[in-house]
Amino acid sequence: MSETTVEGFGEFVETQVLDAWKGPKKVPHEEFFTSGHRTCQGCESAQLMKLMAKAAGPRTIILGATGCMYVANTTYYSTPWAVPWMHTQLGSAGSAATGTAAGLKALMRKGKMKDEPINVISFCGDGGGADMGLSAISAALQHTEYNHLILMYDNESYANTDIQVSGSSPYGAHTTFSAPGKVQRIMNRRWKKNTAAMLAAGHPDCKYVATVCTSNPVDAMNHVRKALSIGGPTFIHSLDPCPKGWDYDPRYSHELGELAIETGIWPLYEVVEGELKMHGKSRRILRGQLKRKPVEEYLMRQGRFAHFVQEDIDYFQGKIDQMWEEWLIPGVIPFSAGEES
Repeated sequence: MSETTVEGFGEFVETQVLDAWKGPKKVPHEEFFTSGHRTCQGCESAQLMKLMAKAAGPRTIILGATGCMYVANTTYYSTPWAVPWMHTQLGSAGSAATGTAAGLKALMRKGKMKDEPINVISFCGDGGGADMGLSAISAALQHTEYNHLILMYDNESYANTDIQVSGSSPYGAHTTFSAPGKVQRIMNRRWKKNTAAMLAAGHPDCKYVATVCTSNPVDAMNHVRKALSIGGPTFIHSLDPCPKGWDYDPRYSHELGELAIETGIWPLYEVVEGELKMHGKSRRILRGQLKRKPVEEYLMRQGRFAHFVQEDIDYFQGKIDQMWEEWLIPGVIPFSAGEES
């Protein structure tokens, strides 16, 4: 690890270089998210916490907004966190990140603590990030003088309060607030919110926005390390299969994450200082080197889509096809190149 400086908001911001790990054998053994949590069996969000903390290392402060990763990780006076961490309110991940980074910077400037790079990571779920916390995240990404990472773990529901539909829930998914019935088979007719692309496009001074999935663990960790190295506020959106909310056997969490990528439902990309780069299997799909699998292979592995008939599957497939074949930037930006008026 080496230190460097980047220009931000009219001043120089101290940052660091966390080199990418080339393969799992290069990943250190130290763990900073350990035993003691009470997440569900097969929870990919717990896997994300483990990988995130490992990627960041010991000089890290973790901030957790209310959600299943807060509740399951702090019960009965125990915690799995081996680094400093703080609980923050639902919807305030962006505010907590900015405030903590600003506080550290002020203390270092006044000589009250050692002037060194300290990672600030604020995590939130899709309910607390893509919905209630969106304005705070947007504000945080505009304060370019502070270094921090906001990481949104997306299990596509308000999982902490018994699986209610969120802005990140897929079309047609069965949740406690969108249960199919005899009169209406499809209750949630909204398409999933395109959070990462929206934040990247709307915050041109933000140096780094990325999507990840822990089915590709080293890739996910390297994106965390890049986000913590580039300087300024950054954002990562992770798709996390959830056995309880998605209704499948916990042993298949990894496979479902892979299928989300292979069907094109979850594109992997990063926007680095305004430049879009696809990565992983999504890059191969874009280049025509890998054929997308039918979405039915993904949908029918989950009980939340058990009520789907062929008409629903065809609609879902059509939306994904459109995303890759007709969007201005396939899989990322949902516009078509229209004719000039």
